[in-house]
Amino acid sequence: MKLLLLAALLACSSMANAQLPNEKFGKPSSQEWEFQGWGDGFDADAVILCKTMKAVYQISDQVSNFNRNSSEVSSDNISDFGKNNIDDSNILVNYEFRLRTKILKPEGAKHANIDITYYSPENKNVFDELSNLKIRVFSKNAKGKVERKNVSTAKFVSERVDNNYLVVHVTVPEVQVGSIIEYQYEITSPRPMFLYDWVFQDCIPTVRSKFDIEIPAFLQFNMNVPINQLIKTAVKEGRLMYDTNRTDMKKGKSFPTNHYIVEGDYIFPADQAPEVIAPFTGRINMPDVTHPVYMPEGCTHLKIM
Repeated sequence: MKLLLLAALLACSSMANAQLPNEKFGKPSSQEWEFQGWGDGFDADAVILCKTMKAVYQISDQVSNFNRNSSEVSSDNISDFGKNNIDDSNILVNYEFRLRTKILKPEGAKHANIDITYYSPENKNVFDELSNLKIRVFSKNAKGKVERKNVSTAKFVSERVDNNYLVVHVTVPEVQVGSIIEYQYEITSPRPMFLYDWVFQDCIPTVRSKFDIEIPAFLQFNMNVPINQLIKTAVKEGRLMYDTNRTDMKKGKSFPTNHYIVEGDYIFPADQAPEVIAPFTGRINMPDVTHPVYMPEGCTHLKIM
């Protein structure tokens, strides 16, 4: 096991010269077309070249919160978020998901199909919105020319997981060995106190996994990242703009944030490196906090101070 992890670390340094990992979507790099794995322990039928999620909070008295009755924030609240109560009906969380997978063997075609789970309860009082779902397949023809095909999302099947969650089954047809598939979608959530989980380790090897989130400083965030040399965590102070159309306030007022970036490179699947399993978020250990019944296992609770 230690040899496998050592091989992964050595591969990281050697791959740096090959311009991998590549976070730019829309056009696979030449290195990604040539990529077949890393280290002596690599034997997989597919590989995740890049998997990223970016989450940004949007605060506004004109946020157009699509499933709540928004109430105005007072001028006192706007002047100092940290000392006043904030109505979460004025807050949205915008998620941007990106995933790029390469098929290495015929049996790896199954990894072109993914499931997207999001919060959408039957009562529809509060729900997340899935949008801008796009799937692209890149393949090379007999002459070595790259061909791009957009996959229609019209026939994707949506299925209810339970009373609170829906799953969209993404099916990608006619995948060939060597094909590179790109997935992207967005989720808009009116639930600022809950975050979607982010797991670095998948059932197939991962070249780059990255979670980028900017959280308002008035929220208490509990991050669960195991100490591991393959997972790097950084946090810095940032600022986000508060948008308001009120005439008695200055438009574009900003507020402080905590900007977290957590990333991991060259991670083997769980059966090869079980100790690398690294969920980004985890249930907070606070017995005095009551968790709603719709809170999924492993979700992080954000508490307004």
